[in-house]
Amino acid sequence: MAKPPAVSVHEVRVEAADATLEGSLALPSAARGIVVFAHGSGSSRFSPRNRSVAGFLNEGGLATLLFDLLTAEEHAIDERTRELRFDIALLGRRLTGAVDWLANRPETKALRIGLFGASTGAAAALMTAVERPARVAAVVSRGGRPDLAMADLPRVKAATLLIVGGLDAPVIEMNRAAAAQLEVEHRIEIVAGATHLFEEPGKLEAVAKLAREWFTRHLG
Repeated sequence: MAKPPAVSVHEVRVEAADATLEGSLALPSAARGIVVFAHGSGSSRFSPRNRSVAGFLNEGGLATLLFDLLTAEEHAIDERTRELRFDIALLGRRLTGAVDWLANRPETKALRIGLFGASTGAAAALMTAVERPARVAAVVSRGGRPDLAMADLPRVKAATLLIVGGLDAPVIEMNRAAAAQLEVEHRIEIVAGATHLFEEPGKLEAVAKLAREWFTRHLG
């Protein structure tokens, strides 16, 4: 078995659209691409599920950027009102800003970009894929709400993988409806026995494996 690459991790401040956002940039040696994470409703860059998946991607030679889509002040407001987590236009602008930020950094500007979106972050990822078709090569959605970006889906050019838990019936139907609007290479993967957050034993590992295979294929 090949030895995992050495990974350097940097705490960064991402200049994205109208805000400066805290993030964590992990760079394996000889990275073959970079995956930007768009977390879901009420989450942050410290999401244990996303950090677990990011670590698995790093072991496969993929760089990752986990960053907060909201400022600390906005997050505090959202904790009370729960409104900003569903502001897909705002989240999409922030994610697009992060993609542009990576394109201007010496260590990442040559890397092809993938987006990994969870819950409402999946809609933001698909919007960003439309906004930056020359930079975003692949999208993976985990328990995502691609239906929240329905009007943009026919214009997505990035290969798209939609991963849904087999016990998450409403979201399965939302993803099937969204997939019907995609005109690019795409696939739905249903992880048997998994609920919305993939908290059951072995289910998040299944997500990570599917994501790494997809990103390696389209970014490598």
